[in-house]
Amino acid sequence: MVRPVVLALVSVNIMFNVTGQLLLKHGMNRIGNFQISLQDLGPVFLRAFLSPYILLGLSCYVTGFLIWLIVLAKAEVSYAYPLISVGYVLTAIMGWWLLGENVTWIRLTGIFITCLGVVIISQS
Repeated sequence: MVRPVVLALVSVNIMFNVTGQLLLKHGMNRIGNFQISLQDLGPVFLRAFLSPYILLGLSCYVTGFLIWLIVLAKAEVSYAYPLISVGYVLTAIMGWWLLGENVTWIRLTGIFITCLGVVIISQS
C-alpha cells in the first residue's frame, strides 16, 4: 500500500518543482537582461527577492522539499529519486508551451530516453 502513496507524493512533489522552476524563470525574465558582475548582482538579487514570481517559485520549492522528506521516509531513494526526472520532461514541455523556449529534436530524444528510464525503474 505504500507504493501508490509514494507515487502520489512524488507526483505532487514534481508538480511543485516544475511550477517553482517556471515561476523562477518567469520572474527572472521580468527582471530583464543584466551584466554578470559583482557591481550588478546586488541590485539584481534585491529585485529578485522582491519579485512575487520569485517568492512564489521559492515557496513551491520549499513545499516540494517538505513533501520529498516524507517520500524519503517511506521509500528507497534508489526507487524514488529517479522518478523525479519526470519533472525534467514536464519542465521542458511547459517551458516550450508557456515560455516559448526552443525544444529541439535532440532534446525531445533525451526526454524520450528519460521517460523510458523512469518506466524501467518504476517496474522494480
